[in-house]
Amino acid sequence: MPRTPRLTFDRGTLILHPPPRGKAWVEYATWDDRVEKFRIRGIHYRPLVESLLRDKVDFIDDAREFVPLPLVSSFEMEPYPHQLEALLAWKQAGRKGVVVLPTGAGKTYLAQLAMQDTPRSTIVVVPTLDLMHQWYAQLEAAFPDVEVGVLGGGSRDRTPILIATYDSATIHAETLGNRYALVIFDECHHLPTDFYKVIAEYAIAPYRLGLTATPERSDGRHWDLNGLIGPEVYRKSPDQLAGLALADHKVIQIKVKLSQKERDRYNSCMALRNDFLRTSNIHLGSIKGWQHFVMASARSQSGRRAMLAHREAKEIALGTDGKLRILLDLLAQHYPEKMLIFTNGNATLYRISQELLIPAITHQT
Repeated sequence: MPRTPRLTFDRGTLILHPPPRGKAWVEYATWDDRVEKFRIRGIHYRPLVESLLRDKVDFIDDAREFVPLPLVSSFEMEPYPHQLEALLAWKQAGRKGVVVLPTGAGKTYLAQLAMQDTPRSTIVVVPTLDLMHQWYAQLEAAFPDVEVGVLGGGSRDRTPILIATYDSATIHAETLGNRYALVIFDECHHLPTDFYKVIAEYAIAPYRLGLTATPERSDGRHWDLNGLIGPEVYRKSPDQLAGLALADHKVIQIKVKLSQKERDRYNSCMALRNDFLRTSNIHLGSIKGWQHFVMASARSQSGRRAMLAHREAKEIALGTDGKLRILLDLLAQHYPEKMLIFTNGNATLYRISQELLIPAITHQT
């Protein structure tokens, strides 16, 4: 009597063995001579399973570890019409897709609504530690009966609801891939890079939600979001929500150049880093490359100097003195109006607070 095909998860991929009858599943499979079995990319879990079910193939699904997760919010807020419209559009698209909403339009609450409507174990991927802590605080308050954890900044929780930074989720993608049925990518325009995209590619999550205010990328790779998450299912511009969910406003972009001193220092840091990467034969365009860089930085003084140079170059690019000078001009120009100043991270925030004697607000405030 033939054995029942079994689907298992293996470090970001799927193994289907013995080969089942039918033909539809073959388009997702590649023969792996190393193990003499068919292997399928993790991201193809949903269409693979759907094809097996359509062909009425009996199989054992040992790949998924995600579980049902009853979610009852401890507080109810009346959603804005655009949030309900976005949720409906996402559901009608098969619970896979990208929602584009301006800053302040309630993307986090939309994600909470999506979680309640898709009661399964969920991972939320965010770009910074600050956002990780903010999401943690909000979801812990919203769902007090469910364990919420974080992955990043030294924490490695294993919980039914997990908030992870893009960096940490990438490093642990091979082990996270089959634990969560719903993956939410906050600021999802960060995802389509050679380094981060493995989070989506190694995940078997059948349900995916991308959130962003600015999906377009200068390198054109925003088109990859369709394959990694799903199509754009809903979009509202700031003008469309002005006077409704958002206050009336104007968006004015001021471009700031590095000073010659900053440019020289930036180039020096990048040269130091790149020299180390080149001599160490490390390529940062993949998850393995970044892992090798991190490990190398802990093994030698030259590696540590290269990592510190990498971080300094990033800080120079994000916190140039020119921004502070323009901020001073804007403060003088709009005095005595009330103002809110947002920064890319806490380092810039505390610098502005200390130098200009302006109160600072973080997730710890």
